[in-house]
Order: sequence, then structure tokens, then C-alpha cells
Amino acid sequence: MIHLGHLINPVRQAEAAELSYAQPITFESMRRSRQLAQSRVKVDLLTTQFPEDHAIIPDYFLKTKDLERSVLDVGIFRKRKKLPLLKDLLDRLYHNTEANYLIYTNVDIAVQTDFYLEVLKRIQSGLDAFIINRRRIPAHFRSIDELPEMYAHRGLPHPGFDCFVFKRDLYPHFQLENVCVGIPFVGITLSQNIFCYARNFKLFHKDFLTFHLGTEIFKQRDFEYYQFNRMQFWNAMSKIWLDLDSSKFPWGHRNFIFKLIKYGLHPSIPIRLFLMLEFKKYGLGALNKLIKHYPGGSF
Repeated sequence: MIHLGHLINPVRQAEAAELSYAQPITFESMRRSRQLAQSRVKVDLLTTQFPEDHAIIPDYFLKTKDLERSVLDVGIFRKRKKLPLLKDLLDRLYHNTEANYLIYTNVDIAVQTDFYLEVLKRIQSGLDAFIINRRRIPAHFRSIDELPEMYAHRGLPHPGFDCFVFKRDLYPHFQLENVCVGIPFVGITLSQNIFCYARNFKLFHKDFLTFHLGTEIFKQRDFEYYQFNRMQFWNAMSKIWLDLDSSKFPWGHRNFIFKLIKYGLHPSIPIRLFLMLEFKKYGLGALNKLIKHYPGGSF
């Protein structure tokens, strides 16, 4: 039987905050999906959290060891935000389940009742990694009692990456540096590692298997944390540079002009990285030399 391990990172927030009502919906949606799938696939539901977050986590989740550090331990910021590091989250996922496929989603991403069954189907098709794009539904939903309406709402597509499924043996290769969650560059960093090391990857960008309350695409950026994560992303890319190949990106088989436009508009596939990889592919040694000697190794 296929064994899945699915981790989220709950956060205790004020009652009026968006996550205060979005998280219970996520929790319950995962429980229902596991229940539907239990005869066909084993699913471990896991969380990783700070000590102050315990109270909001339902008993049907396995709480991994509390987080012991945050981005504040690895960077200096004027505005202090206790944001976990992506690597710390995924390390706990890797070490606290024997699942042969690992799933990571943002805590505000709820799943359809057939989510785990559909994940199983895609694994059985031969994929060793895939990403499922969410649907955006109206933000007025507040209660798990409204889940049937949420399931039925087709919503709108979203181009960003926030649901990742990958074979367990891929994870030891990943380079994530100190990218912190809650800030852009989480999905970009994780997806590039998946593109790099998966042998049979697919992006599902039209399926209605996950959803998010709210139709916005971009949220307001906190500039200093954004710049921190940006640097961490490029540091991570420098460590896997020799293995990166733009032909493994989604739509990587299309012609150059199509990809130039597609990636130029895509929030989770950096056009700059694509162009650098194209230059590498065609042996532009001067660029490779520049990359190698760029201060800080951050491209």
C-alpha cells in the first residue's frame, strides 16, 4: 500500500485573523479526505509548530517536535516576525513518517474529499513528484459547516505553487538554505529542487483538488523579508546549479519564445533563472564564470 505523509504548519492567531478561520477548514478537509481514502492508501497527517501553537491543532494530527528556531535566528530584521524555516518544516516531515511519498502544503490550502485518492492515482501513473495548483474561491466562507459549498465552488485558477508531492528519496538532495515560510520564494525554491531531481515530474495546473479562501493572487510584500528570502533562493540555486536544467521546467519542451513569455508572466518560475540556464545550456562560458565568482554565491 502506498504511504503518504502530509505536513502543514499551523499558527495560532487572533480570532479575527484570516488564518483563524481558514486553518480549521484546512484541518477538517484533510481529515475527511483521509477518511475517504483509508481503505486504499495510508495517510499520516503531521504538523510542525512552535510551542504556543499547540492549542489549535486537532488530535488527529501527529505533532512533530516543536520548532526551536525561526528566521530571527538566522537574519537581522527591523520588524521581528517569528517565521519558521522551510528546511526545518520538511526535515520534520522527512524524519517523523516512514511514508514513501511526502506532501507539503501551505496551512491555508484546503483539499477536496478525493484529494488523497487523486494523489494515489498520480503516483500509480509513475510520477515521482508533482505540483497541484490551487483554486481561488470567495473569501466569505468561515465555517467547516460550509465545506460542501466550498467543495462545489469551481473558483478561479491560481498560477503559484503551494501543494507539493514528492518521493521520499528525493528530499536528501534538496537545497533550501534559510528560506522562511510566509514570504515569497518558498514555492519557487521548493519547486526548483523538485524540477531538478525528479525523474518523472508533472504540473497539474487545471485540476480542482485544493482551494484557498480569497481570490487575490499577490499579497503585500514585507520588503526586508522578501529580500532575505530572495537571497536565500539564489544561494540555494547556486548549490544545485550544475544539476539544474530548464528543459525540466513545466512547458520546458515548448519553443524559446513561448517559454520566454510564459515564464516572464509566471510568479513561480523566475525568468532570470530560465535565461541563465539557457545560456548555460549553450555553453556561454563567460556567464558561467560570472555565476561562479559572483559575491556570496548568490548569482
